[in-house]
Amino acid sequence: MKYEWKKAAKEFYCPKNKPEVVEVPSFKFFILEGKGNPNEKDFSEAVGVLYSLAYAVKMMPKKGIIPEGYFDYTVFPLEGVWDLAEEARHLEKLDKNSLIYKIMIRQPDFVTEDLAQKVIESLKSKKPHVLLDKVKFQSIEDGLCVQMLHLGPYDEEPKSFAIMEDYCRDNNLKRIEKIHRELYISDIRKTEPSKLKTVLRFKIERVE
Repeated sequence: MKYEWKKAAKEFYCPKNKPEVVEVPSFKFFILEGKGNPNEKDFSEAVGVLYSLAYAVKMMPKKGIIPEGYFDYTVFPLEGVWDLAEEARHLEKLDKNSLIYKIMIRQPDFVTEDLAQKVIESLKSKKPHVLLDKVKFQSIEDGLCVQMLHLGPYDEEPKSFAIMEDYCRDNNLKRIEKIHRELYISDIRKTEPSKLKTVLRFKIERVE
């Protein structure tokens, strides 16, 4: 039976459009880090490399390679962890060129460090790209977080973050870092900006 994250892991990928607390366990990812405007070519190139790796893992059985524990699944959505360069933190208006990002695509549990490196090396020989040398394979555990579904353009996300901050103040929760995570549930190439679905999430701690 095919594993579909929208159905099997709703608590992480399909929250409601209001804040909620969630405990996020450790997941494995292919990761690329960068800095700059996500509307520029460098960012789309990095996204393309990550998807190439993700689909290379998924399609292994079609090439006669079946990793131990393999199961059929839907490729996970792109995610991004976002920060801002120190020099731009105090500007009134967001300078997208000063954004620092870590973009990633989650991998199923059967993907080991060894398997991930083999997939990277295989792609280097078949579809060489300079960014393949910068790809990392890591496990990340976000732990206790507040999240909500943001509906609409990315530039309107501050409205949802304000709602999340208010929720924290009203429920004895404290945001513990400025960086945040975004999960891109919609395909931006096929979706109107007003209908984009993005999960917003940041780490918290409970306050007595």
